[in-house]
Amino acid sequence: MNSRTIWLTGARVVDPLAPTTEPISIAVENGRIRSVGDAVPDGVPDDDRCDLGGRFLAPGLVTVHTHFSIVFPFNDTDENEAPALTAFRSAGRAKEALEAGVTTARCVHEQHAIDVTLRDADRRGWFAAPRILAGGRALSAPGGHGQGSGSVYCFGPAQFEAAAHAELENGADHVKIFITGGLAHAGESPEDPEMSEAEMRAVVRAAQAHGTYVVAHAGHHAAIRRAVDAGVRSFEHAYIVDEPTAALLAQDGLYVSPTLAVTRSQDWMAAHGFEKHSRENARRASVDHLASARRLVAAGVALTNGTDIPPGDRTEGTTAVVREAELLVEAGLTAREALAASTTTPARMCRVDHETGRVAAGLSADLLVLDADPSVDIRALRGIRAVVSQGRVVRDDLGLLATDDGGNP
Repeated sequence: MNSRTIWLTGARVVDPLAPTTEPISIAVENGRIRSVGDAVPDGVPDDDRCDLGGRFLAPGLVTVHTHFSIVFPFNDTDENEAPALTAFRSAGRAKEALEAGVTTARCVHEQHAIDVTLRDADRRGWFAAPRILAGGRALSAPGGHGQGSGSVYCFGPAQFEAAAHAELENGADHVKIFITGGLAHAGESPEDPEMSEAEMRAVVRAAQAHGTYVVAHAGHHAAIRRAVDAGVRSFEHAYIVDEPTAALLAQDGLYVSPTLAVTRSQDWMAAHGFEKHSRENARRASVDHLASARRLVAAGVALTNGTDIPPGDRTEGTTAVVREAELLVEAGLTAREALAASTTTPARMCRVDHETGRVAAGLSADLLVLDADPSVDIRALRGIRAVVSQGRVVRDDLGLLATDDGGNP
């Protein structure tokens, strides 16, 4: 955005951490929020005002379990495909996520570490994408859950540690590991351990040496407890979690992304050609999965929105990222808490809360315009009317945000 100041007027600001405001004005300049609630100065021309007409202005969504390069069904994945093909597929998914309201996406394994490339291309202004937090390639035991997806295959602490250093030196922002089996492959189970505690500790050492953290695909509480002891701070799926482990995960600095959509998107799975065993694994896991999420909510665990399926894909009449927020409410969060789990909490987990996650002065202008208040009813996220990412209008269904030819308000 250029240095011109644009005033968004008549906006009801939705803050996950504070009450929704009556209509006020927000000033946006150079892609950032300059002020919230200041009166529009006299003499500001009409071209520099965008009247939202009392609509709601919420922070852009932050989703933390994203695979832009993923192929469906999984068996169609070609680990040796040309990186250019991976990039084209991933760029399309990134654009769809952005238009769905995702202004920040944490990737947790991409073929050819293509998220690093997408992140750098976006920063250069070569294409529009959410703010990407790149995980590079995940680390997997040979024959483990990551087999066949283009992961880095490791055995023993030394290999895991070296691989983690390599991904981070290649530009990854964090490291992903598979510590249990999952639901994708025939014969595997979330209860199957796939890494030793020594291997986990080795990856954590590498991450800490680079000033970052480890995120774990984790299906069962036994492996999760070992991973907590090893220093892992971010957990995905949590298909089977008992009450003692939920209490353990409630400590400060730990986060869980339940990815409830994984076991509640049967129609989506069928439409994307998933094998019968994958659909059946998801169906069987769904009851325990939701019960585990409810234990996490009851224990006060910091939950985050993660979809696993591409966040802009359609499922259950909406996008995957919105459906995941709705499922968090089904798990026991209030609408306001589910909104926080989709904005402020993941921003804090990803260490970008100084940039995004709220509508506040000094932060990036990552904004959603909605017809209703999602902190009252999370289903209001189905009514996104406009998306602004780092000050750039990427979607404007009603023509509310007049832009120049470059997409800037």
